[in-house]
Amino acid sequence: MSFKRVAGPQARDKSGASGVSKTFCYSLLTLCITHAVSIKTVSAADSVAAPANASKEPSLVVTADTTGGTASDPAQSYTVPATRAGTKLNLTQRDIPQSVSVLTQQRIKDQNLQNVGDALANVTGISASQNDSERVDFYSRGFYINNYTYDDIPSTQTGAWNFGETDGDSAIYERIDVVRGSTGLMTGTGNPGAAINMIRKKADSKTFAGNLSASYGSWDNKRYVADLSGPLNDAGTLRGRVVTGYQDQDSWVDRYHKRKKFLYATVAADISDNTTLDLGYDYQSRNTDGPTWGGLPTWYSNGSKIQYDRGANPSADWTHYNILSRKVFANLTTNFDNGWQVRVNGTHTQSDFDSKLLYVTGYPDQTTGILNSSGYGFAGWYKGLRTQTAVDAYASGPFELFGRQHQLVAGVDYSRQRNRYLYSSSILSPAQIGDWNSWNGDVAEPDWPAWALSSEDTIRQKSGYAAARFSLADPLSLIVGARYTQYSALGTSADMEKNNLTPYGGLVYDINENYSAFASYTSIFQPQTYRDQQGNYLKPVTGKDYEAGIKGDWDNSRITASLSVFRIEQDNLGQIQSDTYVNNSSENAYRASKGVVSRGVDFEINGAVTDNLKVMFGATRYVAKDADGDRTNPYMPQTSLKLFTSYNLPFMPDLTVGGGINWQNRTYKEATNPSGATERVYQGSYPLANLFARYQVTKELSVQGNIKNLFDREYNTNPSGGVAFNEPRNYSVSVNYSF
Repeated sequence: MSFKRVAGPQARDKSGASGVSKTFCYSLLTLCITHAVSIKTVSAADSVAAPANASKEPSLVVTADTTGGTASDPAQSYTVPATRAGTKLNLTQRDIPQSVSVLTQQRIKDQNLQNVGDALANVTGISASQNDSERVDFYSRGFYINNYTYDDIPSTQTGAWNFGETDGDSAIYERIDVVRGSTGLMTGTGNPGAAINMIRKKADSKTFAGNLSASYGSWDNKRYVADLSGPLNDAGTLRGRVVTGYQDQDSWVDRYHKRKKFLYATVAADISDNTTLDLGYDYQSRNTDGPTWGGLPTWYSNGSKIQYDRGANPSADWTHYNILSRKVFANLTTNFDNGWQVRVNGTHTQSDFDSKLLYVTGYPDQTTGILNSSGYGFAGWYKGLRTQTAVDAYASGPFELFGRQHQLVAGVDYSRQRNRYLYSSSILSPAQIGDWNSWNGDVAEPDWPAWALSSEDTIRQKSGYAAARFSLADPLSLIVGARYTQYSALGTSADMEKNNLTPYGGLVYDINENYSAFASYTSIFQPQTYRDQQGNYLKPVTGKDYEAGIKGDWDNSRITASLSVFRIEQDNLGQIQSDTYVNNSSENAYRASKGVVSRGVDFEINGAVTDNLKVMFGATRYVAKDADGDRTNPYMPQTSLKLFTSYNLPFMPDLTVGGGINWQNRTYKEATNPSGATERVYQGSYPLANLFARYQVTKELSVQGNIKNLFDREYNTNPSGGVAFNEPRNYSVSVNYSF
C-alpha cells in the first residue's frame, strides 16, 4: 500500500509500487484502535497525472487492495473518500475545517433506518425532540436545525408547520452529510446548529442491477422497496433508475395507523464525453390515522402525576395527518480536462398537508377524570401549501498561483418559497371530553367554522458565493470564502428586505500523513419578523462559530476521526419589551440583545477498522446559556454518546452481526403545575441499545433481523411539552434480493 498526500480528495496510486509495512496505533478519548497499513512517500514522478509543481507539495496517495473484505467495497463502506459538505470544494473530511459526519447507505441498511428522522437521530451531536407522532425537531449544539438541503439546494423547515422533511423515506438517498456549526456559506439563512444535506441516488449503472426487499416487524409493520437501475440504450449513454416502495403499519400507540408510498425516478444522459444531464422526480405520500398532537397532560388537579399506559393516545377517532410531496429536479454537469467542473442544479417542489388534530390541556380530577375549569380540548383543522423553485450554478476546479496549486469554487443561486396556511378551529368543553381516565378517542367531531387564513408569505433569496483553498506551504492550507445574500419576505407575516455578507475562514495544517489540525470561523444569519418601537424590523439574528481541533484519516478515508472544540455566539436575538408597543399599536415591541453562547467539544471515529469490522463512535458535550445565564433548551441533552458496530465473522463469512447504543444525559423542562407554580420536570438519562444480524444465504439473497430498544427503556419523547412515550422493544425481519 502506498500513500501520497494531495490537495483535496485523496486519489489512488495505480503504480503498484510496494510499500514498507507500518502499524498505526492511535488513541482518541477512551477508544483505542489499531489498524495495520503500509506507507511510503512517493515523488511527483510516481503519479501519472501529477501537476508540474507537485514536487513542492508532499501529498498522500493511497493504493489499497479492494479485492476481498467487505470493508473495501465502497458500496459497503461507512465513509466516503471526499465530500463537498461545508464549502462545495471536493475535499476529504480531514481537509474541511469543520465537524462533518457522513451517514452512508450501508449504515442506513445495517441499522434499518427507514426515514430521514431515524437516520438523523443516530448522527453524532444530533438530538431529537419528538413533539408528537408526526413532528420531530432536531437540535445540534443547543440550536434548532432548520437547514435541510437536497443535492446542495437549501430548503428551510419551520417548526410550526410540518411538511415531512424528516419523515422522507431514506431509500432514495445515497447518503446524508451533516455539517455541525454555522453553514451560512452554503445555506444562506438559518440557525448555527448544523445543516443536513441529503444526496439522492443517481442513475449511474451501465448494467442492469437492482435490489428487492420486503420486511415485517412489530405492530404489523409491512414494508416493500424496489431499487432498479440500468442502461436505456445499447451504449449506456442513457441510464435510468427507479426506487419505489410501500409501507403499512400500526403502532404501540393506540388507534394509530400509517400508510406511506413513494416513487423516485431519475434519468441520466451523457450529452457528450464530458457533460451529463440528470432529470428526476420524487413523489412521497404519507397518510396517518389517529395522530397525536403535542403530549398528554402531566398532572391531576391535586398535583399528583398521571400514570399512563405506554400506548395512551390523546387523539380523537376522526383525526388524521396527510402529507403529499412532489419534487422535480435537474442538473447539468460538465467536467473539463483541466480538472474544472461546471454544474447547474435546479428543482421545483410542491408540498401540502391536510390535518385534523385534537389537543387536550388542563388538569383532570383524579377520581372523576373530568378536566378542571381551565381545561379544554382544542380541535384544529389545518391545510398548508408550500412551493419552492430554486436554481444553483457553480464552477469549481484547480488553479495555479505563485507556483502552487490551489482550488476555487464560485457560484450563484436563487430561490423563491411560497407558503400558504389555512385553519379552522373549535373548542371542546370538559363535558365533551368526558372522563379522561377512560379516554378512548370517542368524541364527536365538531362543526368546523369557515376557513381562515393563518399566513401567506413569499420568501426570496438571491445569493452569490465563492470559496478558495490556498496552499500556503507544503503542510498548510487556507480556506476563505464569503456569501452575499439578498433576502426578502412579503406577506402577512412580514414585509422586509435584508442584505447580508456571510464570511468563512479556516486553516488546516497537515501534522503528518494521517493527522491534520484545523481552526475555523464560520457564520450564518436568520432574518426575524420582530419590530422595534419605531416599527423597524430588527437586524437578523447572527450565528458565529469558532472551532478548532484535530482530524485523522487512514487507508484512503476508509476510517476517519475528528476531535474538536467549539464556541458559538448567537446575537441580535429579539427580546420582548414589557409595556412597549410598535407605533402606539397593540403589537408588542422587541429589542435586539445578546443571545446564546454554546461551548463544547465533540468527537467521532467512523469507518473500517479492519476488513471485517466497521465502527462509528461519537461523543458530544456542550453547555449553552442565554444572556441571563440560564440554560438554553434544557429539554435537549448536553452530553450524548453514540456507538454502532458491524462485524463480519471471519469463521462464518456469510454472517454479519453488530449493534450499538445511544446514551444521553438527564434533561428537564419548566412547566406550570396545578398550583400555578413553575416546576421542573426531569427526564433521567437513558441508553438505547440495538442489535442486528445478516446472513448471506446466496450471492443474491440475504436475510436480516434487527432489534431496537433491546432493554425496553421507557422515556418521554416530548421533553418540551406534555407526556409522550418512546417505542418499546421491537423487531423487524427483512429479506433482500440483489442482482
